[in-house]
Amino acid sequence: MQDAAAKTGSDPALEDPARAVQVDIVSDVMCPWCIVGYRQLEHALAHRGVGAYVRWHPFELNPGMGDGGQNLAEHLAEKYGSTPEQSAHNRARLKTLGDTLGIDFQFSDGTQIVNTFAAHQLLGWAQEQGLQHPLKMALFQAHFTDARDVSDADVLVQIATEVGLDTGAARAVLDTGSHAQTTREAQAFWTSRGISGAPSMAFDQRYLLTGAQGAQTYAELLDKVLAERDAA
Repeated sequence: MQDAAAKTGSDPALEDPARAVQVDIVSDVMCPWCIVGYRQLEHALAHRGVGAYVRWHPFELNPGMGDGGQNLAEHLAEKYGSTPEQSAHNRARLKTLGDTLGIDFQFSDGTQIVNTFAAHQLLGWAQEQGLQHPLKMALFQAHFTDARDVSDADVLVQIATEVGLDTGAARAVLDTGSHAQTTREAQAFWTSRGISGAPSMAFDQRYLLTGAQGAQTYAELLDKVLAERDAA
């Protein structure tokens, strides 16, 4: 769990380790609140002039999802009992919120929920290559904006190539399942520590926030982490 992390935030903060916070984010590509929460975190970092070393960790909202996925509205109706009207209202709310955060949510009646285990395997490998964060962002965009099937191996390899990862190596990760076991172990690691929902963000391995908490909440926690570090 200690691999190199993506860096985000202002350059001066990243140049000063005392002004950079480690943030471990347990999330799923299918989770709109995960990208919402991350964008809110970005706003908090920028407002406070703080940098972050971000690492993404696997969580499957729907681990039993079969090949081909399922229509989003149908899935929400089965899982949560949401009516078509409630589903449409929630999508509209997310669309409006996304617009304020630079997220182009493109929901439609045909939006699908798909299995993300392969995507998580690729993300684990991408972390070793130093490109996990760009791949995570590209996967969010592929699913929520471009309606690409991120359970399809060909699509995943194409996205990996687009962010600078080696095409053949990415294909091999998926074809051989070389990172399947480590992905399961990472999931079990976080589950064993009480993580049962996404997004869950751990700050400096000390404080945990679950759900998209808003830029102000993240900013206040960043202040707390840095103040305690200064006082130590």
